[in-house]
Amino acid sequence: MKLLSPAISRLARWRLARMERFLQYPLETQDQLFHHLISAAQYTEYGKKYGFSKIYTIREYKRQVPVCNYETLQPYIRRIMAGEQNILWNTPVKWFAKSSGTTSDKSKFIPVSQESLSEGHYRSGKDVLSLYYRNFPESDLMTGKTLVIGGSHQVNQLNEASFYGDLSAVMLQNMPLYAQLARTPDLSIALMDKWEEKIERMAHATMHENVMSIAGVPTWTIVLIKRLFELTGTDNLADIWPNIELYIHGGVSFTPYREQFKKLIRSPLMRYLETYNASEGFFAAQDQVLDDEGLLLFLNHGIYYEFMPMEEYGKDHPQTLQLNEVETGVNYALVISTNGGLWRYIVGDTVQFTTRYPFRIRVTGRTRCFINAFGEELIVENADKAVAAACAETGAVLNDYTAAPVYFSDGDNGAHEWLIEFDKPPADPQRFTQALDRVLQEVNSDYEAKRYKNIALRLPEVHILAPGTFNSWLKHKGKLGGQHKVPRLSNDRHYVDEVLDFISRTNKQPAV
Repeated sequence: MKLLSPAISRLARWRLARMERFLQYPLETQDQLFHHLISAAQYTEYGKKYGFSKIYTIREYKRQVPVCNYETLQPYIRRIMAGEQNILWNTPVKWFAKSSGTTSDKSKFIPVSQESLSEGHYRSGKDVLSLYYRNFPESDLMTGKTLVIGGSHQVNQLNEASFYGDLSAVMLQNMPLYAQLARTPDLSIALMDKWEEKIERMAHATMHENVMSIAGVPTWTIVLIKRLFELTGTDNLADIWPNIELYIHGGVSFTPYREQFKKLIRSPLMRYLETYNASEGFFAAQDQVLDDEGLLLFLNHGIYYEFMPMEEYGKDHPQTLQLNEVETGVNYALVISTNGGLWRYIVGDTVQFTTRYPFRIRVTGRTRCFINAFGEELIVENADKAVAAACAETGAVLNDYTAAPVYFSDGDNGAHEWLIEFDKPPADPQRFTQALDRVLQEVNSDYEAKRYKNIALRLPEVHILAPGTFNSWLKHKGKLGGQHKVPRLSNDRHYVDEVLDFISRTNKQPAV
């Protein structure tokens, strides 16, 4: 395998030369890509509806094509899933990336064309490798295996020719042969949807492989590592895989996990690399050794970008900016047009630019309140439905609530911690908690997956607060009344810890 390393290094340097174009000419690259997308889709149903054939400038595109969300495109997507084609994109679309749902649906299905795979996700993956080799030219990374902790896939029952699954599963299923040879475990294991059995088989299948890199979300990676420790009797992953040197992460903040990974993988070779890869596209990756410098925005990977200032979010006709108009340190909602058939689509993420020329970003959050510490993508609409259902089932009357993640610890899995104030508390608090958890699983497929047999998320921790606690806390902060509200969900523990500290100092103890 060592013979492969020089060839891989030469290929990486060749790809770096190709990347230089969008680094040197970012605006021209995006403009060229825009015209390619519009031209390709001009005879689709969507293209005809909005006159793509008569669009020649970005200004005309903005004027003729509305900003949209998943609910807007959903009727078109359902037709594609049923077998219709040439609706949003001009080549056959047979695969759909399943991700967390919207207000009205448990899951959403993002169309994945062959172009979005080859020119987007796979090209981006190769470019990530090239960037890594640029920073660490002495690396032998590709002489070993990459452990991919992916999702599962299912056959879409609406049409035998249509398939859906987690983005990682869609990519694994369609991955070219050379990439399949470089990864582990076997597809029969990687695509399993029973996570308890999957982790077990993955551990046994990979423990004797020469794994040099891992790609996956932190929660499942930690679960796998702990099982490997049980099987081998060690507490250091470098004892099992002595050549391990890279963990590629993304999707959720790595900050709460960084110290835990350092304990689990005690090796001077170990490095961490962040990517920004979503069902809608592969947007950016870390190109510098220090991740606080931001992620390099990929500009020639099948995605045309617009950036919506947050004051425009929610307007009927929001204004958006192009690359040459953005500023560093300002929050923007990400709007994309893609070679998978998404047109002026609001992804739901907010980003800030850390540098311009080259354009680097960091993900700052979501356009709505959320918890996504474990990949569960819990939004307020999900939480409101679950709390309302639990109240109805237990006879409780809600006043207000806030919730935040409880991160993995050495002895326990993650959870959500809820602080809830009732006008009328539930007669049976445990029944309320169980109902809350059950409905959350019913309305959010990603939360449901993380709760499967408590592997990643355990039962929520619910604290019933004394009446008036939230108002007292807001008054203490000088924010009682007006537009000030209790934040329903937060992706960090700032608000929950602040309320708990206030309770402790004022003797307003939550009920057990």
